[in-house]
Amino acid sequence: MWDLIESACLYVGLALAVTGALCDLLGALGLLRFPNFFVRLHAATVGIIGGAVYPLFGLTLMTIGCDFLGYWRWLFASGSFITAIIIAITAPAGSHALARGAHRSGVAVEPKLCDKLAEDRRGD
Repeated sequence: MWDLIESACLYVGLALAVTGALCDLLGALGLLRFPNFFVRLHAATVGIIGGAVYPLFGLTLMTIGCDFLGYWRWLFASGSFITAIIIAITAPAGSHALARGAHRSGVAVEPKLCDKLAEDRRGD
């Protein structure tokens, strides 16, 4: 039974690692192709969350599935899991701070659909 769980962890972890590689690729293409800073920041955040967190969760599962690591596998798995959680919490907050700072400093947004910060400044 444990062999089935180990192989399932290995394959699911490998799928998460491949998904992370695809997210990195899409994030890099978005950085090259998107028109302004804010949309490029979104692509960078997708690259960070998808390209770092998914593979770290995959690494967690793959190390749990590797029997040859012995008791060290739990150390590696917990380290990668905690790192993934920290990145998942801090990356959106960091990108939000960058976007708010850029908007307040006057970085141009074209095309502009809605600007709630300007409405707040006017008092509408």
